[in-house]
Amino acid sequence: MRSIEQPGPVHPERVQYAPAIIRAIDVELPPGVSLLEGLADAVHSQGVSSAVFSLQGGSFEPLAYYMPDLSGTPEHVAYFSERFDAPGEARIDSGSITFGVRQGQPWLHCHAIWVDPDGRRRSGHLMPEASRVSSAVRLKAWMLDGAGFDVQADAETNFSLMQVSAAAEPLQDANAYVVRLRPNQDLCLALEALCTNLGIRRARIRGGVGSLIGAVFEDGRVIEPFVTEVFIQSGAIDLNSDGAPQACVDIGLVAHTGEIAEGRLKRGENPVLITFELVIDPLE
Repeated sequence: MRSIEQPGPVHPERVQYAPAIIRAIDVELPPGVSLLEGLADAVHSQGVSSAVFSLQGGSFEPLAYYMPDLSGTPEHVAYFSERFDAPGEARIDSGSITFGVRQGQPWLHCHAIWVDPDGRRRSGHLMPEASRVSSAVRLKAWMLDGAGFDVQADAETNFSLMQVSAAAEPLQDANAYVVRLRPNQDLCLALEALCTNLGIRRARIRGGVGSLIGAVFEDGRVIEPFVTEVFIQSGAIDLNSDGAPQACVDIGLVAHTGEIAEGRLKRGENPVLITFELVIDPLE
C-alpha cells in the first residue's frame, strides 16, 4: 500500500475517536448568508458546537475555493493552491462538511463538487467565509453532543487540523462515535478495525472530509496523482460473508492535477494522506 513520510513524528494513536450523541435534522441555508455564518446559526440553534453535513443542492455566488497542490517545501507533504473563484453562480452537486471550532470560534472543513455556469464540473475545498448562498442550499445534518471537532496543531503533519474533542465525563446515552484517522492507513480497513473493537456490526458513515494518497476504485480505476481532496458521498459498515464488519465507501475527489473522480473505494488500497474526519452512526 502506498505511504508518504510526514514531516513530524509518527503519533502512536492512529485513530482518534470519542463517543457522542448524534441527532439527524434537515437544514436549509437562505440566500445571502456565507456558508460559515449559515451553518454556525444552524448548529448553535441546536445547542451544540459540532456537526457533520451532507450537501444536497443549492448554489453559491461567489464560490471561493482552494485546490489541492504540491508542497514547495519539506515542511508539508502536500499543500493547497491560491484562491480560485467560480465564474458566476455555482450549482452544488454533492459535498460533505465537518463543522467544529477553531480557537473558540465556529469553523468548518468542506470539500464538494459543483457545476459552473458553463456546465463544467469542478471540485475543491470551499472557503467558508467567502462563499455565499445564492439559492437555498439544502443539507442533511447530524448534530453532535458530548464530543466534536476542534482545530488543533498536529505535529505529525505540521498542519492545524480538525481533531476529536471529547467531554470530560463519560456519556451515558452515547449513540455514535466522532472519528479522525491519521495518515498512511487504509480508510476502509481502519474503520473496519475500529468497528470490530467497538463491537459495531452495522453502521452508517456520516459526513466524511479528508485526503487520500491518490485513489484506487473497486472498478479498477486508479488516480495516480498523490495529492487529493476527498469527501464521502455515502458510506456504510455491514457484515461480510465471514460475519466481520466490512466498509463500503463511495467518494468524490479532486487531484492536484484537476482530475475529478467518483466511485467506490477498493478496500486495502486507499491510505489517508493528511487526515480524515467522519462520524460512525451504529445501526447494530
